[in-house]
Amino acid sequence: MIRRGPLLLPLAPALLLAGCATPAPKPATAPPPVAPKPVKIHEAGLERVMGKTKAQLVALFGEADLDGHEGQAQRLQFVGPACVLDAYLYPARAGSEPVVTYVDARTPSGEDMDRASCIASLSRRSAAP
Repeated sequence: MIRRGPLLLPLAPALLLAGCATPAPKPATAPPPVAPKPVKIHEAGLERVMGKTKAQLVALFGEADLDGHEGQAQRLQFVGPACVLDAYLYPARAGSEPVVTYVDARTPSGEDMDRASCIASLSRRSAAP
């Protein structure tokens, strides 16, 4: 009877190390992050308020029903019978006067509403005698 076990015993450490000697995977190289280009959303009717100051909004809609501040941001809320308009004003640069950068509109019950229609509705309200 021939034993083959003792012949494999000296090879055991080499076999174990052979499993550890696999080449390291190359790290995946992701492309460098690219800042997205600002998307300009143009919606007819918004040009009446976008980029305007608080004084210009008051001239268009009358006094704001709510004037809130959070840090450098300012939110003006105008409420009419058909809708509620929130205008968000931020300074374009440090020390400059805040201007409208975003508007949101909803019905008095809280459902989303077309922003341009709300602006038109509130503009007509302030023009009424």
